[in-house]
Amino acid sequence: MEKVKRILATESAKELIHSLKEEFGDLVFHQSGGCCDGSSPMCFEKGDFKIGYSDVGLGTVESFEFWMSKDQFEYWQFTQLTLDVVDGRGSSFSIEIPRGKRFMIRSRMFAEEELPQLEDLFYKED
Repeated sequence: MEKVKRILATESAKELIHSLKEEFGDLVFHQSGGCCDGSSPMCFEKGDFKIGYSDVGLGTVESFEFWMSKDQFEYWQFTQLTLDVVDGRGSSFSIEIPRGKRFMIRSRMFAEEELPQLEDLFYKED
């Protein structure tokens, strides 16, 4: 039985990710629980953002890890997230911002029958 993904991406988000990969190489995503743009998903060059022991790995987007703060995950644990992109400049440190784009999250609640089939979470290994 195929596992249900916790994180997906729209085609426009995938296109932007591929463009960012060409420029920056390997990437990593993080969704914190901050206010305003701090609660938006952020994209970094891999190694430029330190994943902490209080972060939870939800899955991968185009082969790049997507992390969320554990506190934020408590609120979103029953929700499938879809990474999308919109025009506009956020005020975060995410690397897509200078392009006049910003990542955002769309969400839906998992159906009860999906819950036992969710992909496993992952955690920092150091």
